[in-house]
Amino acid sequence: MKKQREAMDEQQKMIDELKKEVDQLVESQKKVLPSEFNPSIGLVGETIFSYRSRGASETDSDRPGGFDLFQRSVELNVAGSVDPFAKGYAVINATADTATGESSLGVEEAALQTTALPGNLEVKAGRFFGEFGRLGYIHDHELPFVNRPLVLDQYIGGESRTDGVQVNWLVPAERYISLTLGAGQQFGGDNPPNFVGDFRHGSGLNYWGRLSTYFDLTPDISLEPGVSGLWNPNTVTQWDPAVQALPAVTGNTLTERERRLVGADWVLSWKPLRNNQFQSLTWGTEVLYSDNRYDVADPSGNALPGRSVGAYGLYSYLTYKWHRQWSDGVLYEWLEDMVNKQAKSSAYSAYITWALSHWNQLRLQYTYTDPNAASGLRSDSAVYMQWAWIIGSHAHGWQQR
Repeated sequence: MKKQREAMDEQQKMIDELKKEVDQLVESQKKVLPSEFNPSIGLVGETIFSYRSRGASETDSDRPGGFDLFQRSVELNVAGSVDPFAKGYAVINATADTATGESSLGVEEAALQTTALPGNLEVKAGRFFGEFGRLGYIHDHELPFVNRPLVLDQYIGGESRTDGVQVNWLVPAERYISLTLGAGQQFGGDNPPNFVGDFRHGSGLNYWGRLSTYFDLTPDISLEPGVSGLWNPNTVTQWDPAVQALPAVTGNTLTERERRLVGADWVLSWKPLRNNQFQSLTWGTEVLYSDNRYDVADPSGNALPGRSVGAYGLYSYLTYKWHRQWSDGVLYEWLEDMVNKQAKSSAYSAYITWALSHWNQLRLQYTYTDPNAASGLRSDSAVYMQWAWIIGSHAHGWQQR
């Protein structure tokens, strides 16, 4: 009897000690860190030194020929949790005007993103880069080469920036499958074709979607394919001729009526399980098909029958990393003009990257651009030196895509 009582006392003592430890653990989780409410802040700078053999009037470039020194962007990133159910971020970007050199400041992104929705759902709303294609929603300084591919500049408008809402669903399957749908009042970079009118129907919005997946072909080789689509049923009511010039072909003026764009992309990567910090090979390709409808007017302004123009464009690159800090690669580009498909351009680039660290990177690139006679442009050789750096937090880091 005495031994049983002693055993019970010992068990009660252990229970009391365990309760005390649990209470201490709960109390410690209630403590507030001094930095808990401070968002992550980072600054990204990107400077481009270049020489081009032709002037801007001969190449239709937004940069002059000859020697050029361009502060392409200074980007302030701010990000933090709103509460246990959402996080927010903003990217404030300053860049220099092409003609005057004067800097301009703008909100490149400012969005909320849910973190705890059921059913593997995620919602993003505000100003952000819509998920379309492979490199459209990546910032310039994160590209694997210096400049955004020609086809993305022309068919999308550069970066896939939009003011809208986007829903992502991670399909509950053994394999990674991601489905994204979105709607926004514009889609493109600084000069997208959709400007705000005094009234807009739902047909004036852009609608996009993307389906992507991932395969491990071997322990060292992976494949990431994806398909994307973009549709604006009615763009003409938002086209402001005072802001953006209308394209003209053989004397006739074309005004975009409906915007349709589809694309397929893939990245094939070789990263050995051993030494993958020192050696890897990445092959990325994206093919786009633009099929827009246009209103046509003759030089006197008289309406002519409308027409659709289907045009293809692509880029493909191969990057080989042969040292922890060094990698090199080649890039091929080809596109038909989305208004006059007889105007075709090809571009060939070779680049080498020296990543001194995660926060400091230099890249040297040579590019030869060869448009055909129908474009009215001249062939051009260019050499670029890109210097990009980061201070503070940089959530997305350098992309190895």
